[in-house]
Amino acid sequence: MIDNVRLNENETAVIIIDQTKLPGAEEYLTLGTAEDLYDAVFELKVRGAPAIGICAGFGIYVLAKTIDTEDYEEFAAQFKKYKDYLNSSRPTAVNLSWALNRMESVVEKNRSLPVAQIKALLGKECRAIQEEDRQMCRAISEYGLSLIKDGDGILTHCNAGPLATSEYGTALGPLFLGKERGMEFHVFADETRPLLQGARLTSYELSRAGIDVTLICDNMASLVMKNGWIQACFVGCDRVAANGDAANKIGTSGVAILAKHYGIPFYVLGPSSTIDLSCKTGDDIVIELRSPDEIKKKFYEKPMAPEAVRCYNPAFDVTDHTLISGIVTEKGICRAPYTESLAAMFAR
Repeated sequence: MIDNVRLNENETAVIIIDQTKLPGAEEYLTLGTAEDLYDAVFELKVRGAPAIGICAGFGIYVLAKTIDTEDYEEFAAQFKKYKDYLNSSRPTAVNLSWALNRMESVVEKNRSLPVAQIKALLGKECRAIQEEDRQMCRAISEYGLSLIKDGDGILTHCNAGPLATSEYGTALGPLFLGKERGMEFHVFADETRPLLQGARLTSYELSRAGIDVTLICDNMASLVMKNGWIQACFVGCDRVAANGDAANKIGTSGVAILAKHYGIPFYVLGPSSTIDLSCKTGDDIVIELRSPDEIKKKFYEKPMAPEAVRCYNPAFDVTDHTLISGIVTEKGICRAPYTESLAAMFAR
C-alpha cells in the first residue's frame, strides 16, 4: 500500500505524496506551515475525504506544537484560528471539519491541564484518527465484498482507494481485499473530468495491485453498462445527508442515473464520519466551485477553449437517495429508507 499521509520523524511536519503529480512522478511534500497545509488540501495535493481528515488531524497537531505559550486561553485562541483557517480550504468534504472539531474537543476538554500535556494528547488523538481509518477501511472492504462475486465487472468514478484513505480505500477497498483472497474483478474506471482522478489515480492504484482495470471516458459509462459488462457500481462520498443523498465527485449522479436505467445496483461506500445527520437533504450540502482553468487549460499544452468563454466547474454533485442501492460504512450496510437506517446505525 502507498504511504500517502504521515508525520515526519520529529513530528514537526506532515509528509504527503503529491497526488497532483501522479502517475508520472511519486513526489513527497513536507508540510510544516498553515499555508502549506491549506494549499495541499485546496490544490488537491492530498485528496479523498478520509485522507483529508487524517492530514487535518496531523496538521493541526503540528501547528499546535508551534504555539509558544503556557497560557491556556492564549493557546486555545490561536488553535482555533489555525482550525478555522484549515477548515476553509474545502467546504464540501465533511471529514475535514470532523477531524478538526475532534482535535479541538481535546483542547476544550482538557483546559485544566498544562498546555504541554494538551499538545501530547493532540498527538495521540491524530494517531488515533489514522488508526481508526485503517480499521474502518478493512470493515468497509469486508461489507462491500459481500455485495459482489468473483468475476464481476465493477464501474467506479473518481478515486476512493488507498490514496484517498489510510489503507485499502472505501469504494476500491473490496477490490483490493478480494484480490488478496484470490478473487478477480474487471474494473471500469471513469476518467473523471476535469481533474482526471480516475485516469491518474484509480487506474494507477489498480494496475499497480495487479487488478484488471480498463480506463474509459466518462461519457462511455452508458455503453459499457448496456453491453452487460457491469454488475455493480462502487463510488465513494464526501458527505451524506440524513436522507441518504450523497455528495461525491462531479459526474457521480449521472452514473447513478444510468445504473438505475440498466438495472445495475449502485453503492456508496464511505466512513460513518462522512454522514452528516445535521444535514437533512442534499439541498443543504454546499458545493465547491473551482477555477475555470481546470476545464480549459489543465493537462493541456495550450487552452482547449476560447479565453473569454465562461465555465461552470462544480467539484461535486449530489446523488439522490432514490438512486442508491445501499450505503456501505464500517458499521454495516444501510438500505432505504435512509432516514431510518442511518439514524439507527448511529443509535447503535
